[in-house]
Amino acid sequence: MCCKSHHEPPEQPSKLTEGIKHSNVDCCKTSGGTDESYCCGVSEDIRDCTSSVATSDLEKNLVDSERVIIAVQGMTCTGCETKLHNFLHGLAPVQNVQTSLVLSRAEFGVHSSHMSTADILHRIENATGFKCEQILKQWRTLDVANLGTIDTLLRDKDLPQGIMDVVRLDTKTVRISYDPRVVGARDLLHKRFGGLLQLAPQRPDPSTIASVKHVHRLGFMTFLSMIMTIPVLVLAWAPLPSKPVAYGSVSLLLATVVQFVVAGPFYLGAFKSLVFSRVAEMDLLIVLSTTTAYVFSIVSFAYLVQGKSFSTEEFFQTSTLLVTLIMVGRYVSAMARQKALQSISIGSLQPSVVRLVASNSQEEMEIDTRLLQYGDIFKTLPDCKVATDGRVISGISEIDESMITGESRPVVKSEGSTIIASSINGSGTLTGLVTRLPGENTIDIIAGMVDQARLAKPKIQGLADQVISYFVLVILALTVITFAAWTSVGIFIRIERPSEATIQAVTYAIAVLIISCPCAIGLAVPMVIAIAGGVAAEHGIIFKSAETIENAWRTSHVVLDKTGTLTRGEMSVGAEEHFSASQAYTRSLVLGVVSNVKHPISSAVAQHLKSLDVSPAHVENIKTLPGKGVEATFDGIPIRVGNSRWLDLGAVPQVQSLLSLGFTVFCVLIDSRIAAVFGLNDTLRPDAKAVVSALLSRGITVSIVSGDDEGAVQSVAVQLNIPTSNVRSHCLPIDKKNYVKDILDHNPDGVVLFCGDGTNDAIAIAQATVGVHIHDGSDVSQNAADAVLVTSALTSVLTLMDLSRAAHVRILFNFTWTFIYNLFAILLAAGAIPRARIAPQYAGLGEIVSVLPVIFTALQLKWVKFSGG
Repeated sequence: MCCKSHHEPPEQPSKLTEGIKHSNVDCCKTSGGTDESYCCGVSEDIRDCTSSVATSDLEKNLVDSERVIIAVQGMTCTGCETKLHNFLHGLAPVQNVQTSLVLSRAEFGVHSSHMSTADILHRIENATGFKCEQILKQWRTLDVANLGTIDTLLRDKDLPQGIMDVVRLDTKTVRISYDPRVVGARDLLHKRFGGLLQLAPQRPDPSTIASVKHVHRLGFMTFLSMIMTIPVLVLAWAPLPSKPVAYGSVSLLLATVVQFVVAGPFYLGAFKSLVFSRVAEMDLLIVLSTTTAYVFSIVSFAYLVQGKSFSTEEFFQTSTLLVTLIMVGRYVSAMARQKALQSISIGSLQPSVVRLVASNSQEEMEIDTRLLQYGDIFKTLPDCKVATDGRVISGISEIDESMITGESRPVVKSEGSTIIASSINGSGTLTGLVTRLPGENTIDIIAGMVDQARLAKPKIQGLADQVISYFVLVILALTVITFAAWTSVGIFIRIERPSEATIQAVTYAIAVLIISCPCAIGLAVPMVIAIAGGVAAEHGIIFKSAETIENAWRTSHVVLDKTGTLTRGEMSVGAEEHFSASQAYTRSLVLGVVSNVKHPISSAVAQHLKSLDVSPAHVENIKTLPGKGVEATFDGIPIRVGNSRWLDLGAVPQVQSLLSLGFTVFCVLIDSRIAAVFGLNDTLRPDAKAVVSALLSRGITVSIVSGDDEGAVQSVAVQLNIPTSNVRSHCLPIDKKNYVKDILDHNPDGVVLFCGDGTNDAIAIAQATVGVHIHDGSDVSQNAADAVLVTSALTSVLTLMDLSRAAHVRILFNFTWTFIYNLFAILLAAGAIPRARIAPQYAGLGEIVSVLPVIFTALQLKWVKFSGG
């Protein structure tokens, strides 16, 4: 059994500023005397920019003491989503509501002191008729089975240490929520309850379960409706002996079952929408149309039984066929939505088993990945998927990370390298130490961020929501107009009896009620956003907001950081000049200052000095100043290392000489006297020139902003054909922000995309219309830019823009299609087009005809070829 320390995960970053956009920062390892307030390079500029946001986030966290995520079963159309959103929004303790028909999910904040989560779920089910299940994210969960132990677990109020909650899922299974930092999964399963528990089969995500159950229920009800409708159609249309009362009695019985068993939920949904949410949704149109046909059929049949004449025969086939076709439409649409999301699912990429290596021996065993715990050592065999995030402790191999990063070229992994869950091992065997458990590893983080983008609503969705809010009322008005018009035509032009004219007008009115479909309008945007998010993830791009997908294609100006963005960020020392007699003393002090600093220049200098077998001096009071350098003291002697501008050494001949050669200059001051100068160089990314050329050819302005020396920045600009007027060097974080702000001030309608990779890019990323962060794929959770490039390929910037444009085109097509469909469908149903109409019994096919093109159009994004690869 591993001790508690073995269960401890890597220290997680503070969530204080999680709500703001900031660049990913690897927290420095602190040593004696290191000032942690500067360890991660958070400058005063960044602090000033974010302090108010951070404060508001703290206040918000005090109000939203709990963030609730629920899977919702029963949402069939955009009206259902609107009903759920309005109801939640009307509850006083609930804030920041997000709902998604596509994901069958809702998220909201709730103040538990006013109302418990269980009470809210109960109210939702009563008011909307939906089934809800909370998705727990705070703790790890494990599904276990053992009939004898389950009842004991549920009765035991004093749960063992580390176990937070126990919930029954069914008669044989319970879900245990536990803290993996206190108790490991195998320890929980085999030792905490006397070894009596068994691991239950893994269940899909609750949202997936809700979606599958909803599709199955719709399928069953559709099948039942078809079984009941077919005999009614046969009795109405087949050449059978004339027995109208007998046939009518059977049809009445079957139609009643269809009307109140199959279509019964429509009545409940429409009623609850009107009463609780004050929303007139699609269910109301279905209820009005099918009830009208059903009631008229009963009236006609009653006249027939009494031997009296009525202006029309009963038409039970209209109401039953109408309900059946509506159910077919909803079933096909729900199944298509589910299959579309499954086709771009990210969380399903992970392996289900892992080969565990005993820490005190070489024994191996294969276990379920859910039983991994901190401190475990696992082995990845050739051509197998990596089970979870880890650090290689032995072995060497090449790993295909294209499933996560989008890069097809295998990456060499050896001792000390990080490996990512779901990447595919090559020909070697790797042994790794678990750094993140399944459920919280890179692939799960990416999946979570993709879902967040799907939950978000872009501005264009607001237009669709406004249209939908008036849609049903407009259709009701058109129905009344249609009824009045055809009644007048029948009485005054065709000289029909009022009853005959009324019956004929009712058939047209029913068709208008049911043929219209707001669902396609509501799905036009979220379906494209959902598919685009999955496609982007497959190309190594994580959209953090739906607005990024909406805006990126309109980019008019791209601002790029230099080091680590346009260049590899793998700097090396190419020149070294010393001004003191003791080079060894100077080198030792410099290494002591920069050895734990993560900036590429400091890391390169440290690596250079370590290669010379220099031992670091024990310096104190280390402070990192982004855009400037590092300060420290040694035995009270001040030491400053950094760029020549900050240290005011630009006039030193040796510095000027290195700058003229295009070097990045790193200067050292000891006791206010220059002690050494290092010249560093970097190389362009292989795709940098092609990407910049592609951007310029599209008419997009490209700029470089960097904290580096002017000579190094201008050298890169010349290689990339970027004009001098668009180049800025010696930039502090606030300078980068102001540069972006000036561009936006001069062109308020423009879209500025800023792409960077460092801490000093944080506030510029926040200032830009679209903030993009280039990342190495190891820890995307800390980053809060609008989009994260998990791959290091700069071509992903082009892919991001191309995908945004492709999504925009499909959204426009979907809106155009829904407008054209509803226009012509209503005209045909209302009989406004001579010698062409849609009979009311076939109007139920409208949902299939309107919704499926919207879904298939969104799915086409999977096969689009992007210029970024």
